[in-house]
Amino acid sequence: MGQEKVATSLASAVTEEIGARLAPVDAELARRYPGDPGTRQPVHTVYVPADAFAADTVRTWGDRALAALDEHAPDAASFAAVLGLPDDLAEPVHTRVRAKLEREPVEDLRIDFEDGYHGTDEDRDAARAARLVAQAYGDGTAAPYMGIRVKCMEAAVRDRGIRTLDIFLTGLMEAGGLPDGLVLTLPKVTYPEQVTAMVRLLEEFEKARGLAPGRIGFEIQIETSQSILAADGTATVARMIQAAEGRATGLHYGTFDYSACLGVSAAHQAGDHPAADHAKAVMQVAAAGTGVRVSDGSTNVLPVGPTAQVHDAWRLHYGLTRRALARAYYQGWDMHPGHLPTRYAAVFAFYREGFEQAAARLARYASRTDGDVMDEPATAKALSGYLLRGLDCGALDIGEVARLTGLTRADLEGFSAPRRGDLTASAR
Repeated sequence: MGQEKVATSLASAVTEEIGARLAPVDAELARRYPGDPGTRQPVHTVYVPADAFAADTVRTWGDRALAALDEHAPDAASFAAVLGLPDDLAEPVHTRVRAKLEREPVEDLRIDFEDGYHGTDEDRDAARAARLVAQAYGDGTAAPYMGIRVKCMEAAVRDRGIRTLDIFLTGLMEAGGLPDGLVLTLPKVTYPEQVTAMVRLLEEFEKARGLAPGRIGFEIQIETSQSILAADGTATVARMIQAAEGRATGLHYGTFDYSACLGVSAAHQAGDHPAADHAKAVMQVAAAGTGVRVSDGSTNVLPVGPTAQVHDAWRLHYGLTRRALARAYYQGWDMHPGHLPTRYAAVFAFYREGFEQAAARLARYASRTDGDVMDEPATAKALSGYLLRGLDCGALDIGEVARLTGLTRADLEGFSAPRRGDLTASAR
């Protein structure tokens, strides 16, 4: 039988006219909101002063984190008791944390030439950083992502920051080229024009070294009130993303500089302060759909000293990390090796405790099986993204995900990045 004919009232010319009218909007949507890039997002960024960075920094951080576990929580039961992990998660989380610290203790490392830097010869340290980063990628000891934070674009330190960036990038090029995991961080951005300046700087470097246009991206660090709300009442951070012309890879919240900028007293400067929540919420909304990812900041309470004091710091860090994950801030900063056990414990517990439910919902959605929750394509995208992030960090294994969902990683990636305007296509 042929397709049944149905009656319509509008001429095809109407559809064509509307399509023509909205073509510029379609193009604008595609340009401004391309969606998540689908690449791995590290669960944290570790900051190490450039004058303290060494060839074995990544391994040293892992070893120090393992030593802290051995001293202050030597087995699954004691670690779970400190953090309040349920019995069914105690062993899996502890085992995976130790394995992570042995295999890949740092996911993203930033060599710091800004607030944390106290060297006396920045030219030398920038060249040394480039040499060590190139060496690490060459011999397989690098973190998946590595790079530097330079000084900001404010007048007093602008020339120094530009020179350090030039020395570092040039050193990488001379050593064989820019690694795929390269990340650059521009701090204390207050005006979109400072982002534009960074874009022009990178354009010139790419031209000088014969690189493809747009090869080098960078993160924008949000540390001032003006970067959230401009003098005219607009959200500056949204304008910064556009000023980056597609080069912005992340927005990183600077907990303490931002808090101080608003006059928050030192005792109350923390990632869960209402001022921090407001700033990160604005960042999150501005970045949504643009492909730019949001990172939480850090805690300055270090897990050092006697065991009771370490446990208190661990509980604080674990709680802040879990809080951030629930708010969809999937990355944060870690400032001390002792933060690594609780970073990974929080991340692994977050993904493992919701794993079976997420897998079951996605399996039902993929097979069009009825269940007690009616999920839409956007929810399927969120469910698959959840599972992919769990796989990337080591919280989940592809075998157990495949067993519960019946899906391959390629299937998950298909659900997590459907085309705009065709969200149901990947579910058919």
